[in-house]
Amino acid sequence: MSIRFTTTARRGMVAAAVAVSLALGVAGCSSGDDKSGGASASASKDSGSKPDAQTGESEEPLAELKGEDGLLLQITSANRDSGGFVTVSGDIKNDGDESVRVPVRTQGNETEILKHGASLGGATLVDSASKKRYYVLRDTEGRPLTTTDMPRIKAGDSIPVFMQFPAPPQSTTEVSFQLPTFASATIKISG
Repeated sequence: MSIRFTTTARRGMVAAAVAVSLALGVAGCSSGDDKSGGASASASKDSGSKPDAQTGESEEPLAELKGEDGLLLQITSANRDSGGFVTVSGDIKNDGDESVRVPVRTQGNETEILKHGASLGGATLVDSASKKRYYVLRDTEGRPLTTTDMPRIKAGDSIPVFMQFPAPPQSTTEVSFQLPTFASATIKISG
């Protein structure tokens, strides 16, 4: 009986930590990204003196993954936090000539995630050294901890996105990032 209580309490603590991390992530995403809109990589170099609240590092993306219909996912950070999570952040840009939506297949095919609508819930991190795959975290109601309900993206525009995963061991600094309909890429985890 005490094991059941301990497990329930531990789940509640994890859910609270996830909620706090999500709130901080959303607050960080909304602080500076609205001003840049569809800024290109060359435009971000012009504002090099202004630190980026999300990455705190360079303007160079960690990876660029091509998707279908001219979509491009630029991963700008993969930060390990003290709560045992890795938050992958970036932008999805429409390099095409027409407005498009992020494909519905990016939400993956897990029943629990599908019932909560459009998301990036199909994303995974693969630690080849440990032979482990990490799936997007979910809240207590099964909603994925990712950007959801993404709007149609006009040609040349971009939208900020994030995905949160359980953190691999501290010794793991590189993982393969995978998202359905986009190419795979190796990214470095900081923190």
